[in-house]
Amino acid sequence: MKLQVAMDVLTVEDALSLARQVSPYVDILELGTPLIKSEGLRAISAVKAQYPDKTVFADLKTADAGELEADMAFKAGADLVTVLGTAGNSTIAGAVKAARAHNKGVVVDLIGVPDKAARAREVRELGVEFVEMHAGLDEQAEEGFTFKTLLDQGAEARVPFSVAGGVKADSIKAVQRAGAVVAVAGSSIYSADDPAAAAKALRAAIGD
Repeated sequence: MKLQVAMDVLTVEDALSLARQVSPYVDILELGTPLIKSEGLRAISAVKAQYPDKTVFADLKTADAGELEADMAFKAGADLVTVLGTAGNSTIAGAVKAARAHNKGVVVDLIGVPDKAARAREVRELGVEFVEMHAGLDEQAEEGFTFKTLLDQGAEARVPFSVAGGVKADSIKAVQRAGAVVAVAGSSIYSADDPAAAAKALRAAIGD
């Protein structure tokens, strides 16, 4: 299972600083949606230039104009981009078309999708690399939410999936047991007193 860091910072400088600390321990560098909204495509280019051997994940959360937005990100250096699972199939298919033209990939973020397992199977048929079982901060705060729900939905989907939204050192083995191909850690890394140590602990928990 791969480890992805969600860099939900607001400047390129902060992203590069965080990446310097955690890159030895992570496989995928995710440029969070707030960073891309704040800094634009230059954030993608800057991170890819510094870390050409890392998978650079642009969390666009595209909801429309899938081919256009994906093409822009891939040209800027992204290896993977996200499209919302609530978007229409034509939007997802457009992003996949751009990905194939660049030999890159599309991930469908299932944040806000009620039946994540069913939608995961649908979008997989459109040619996406994997889906993200994602609970945002607001959803995590809702009554009745549990992290186990995400893991159960991922296992039920029976397609390649990642998990984002509450991944920590004490939960990452459960993510692995559920069959995820990627564990996405955000605040448990970037909000830690020592982000490098936090990333190293997550990597150690995953094992080889």
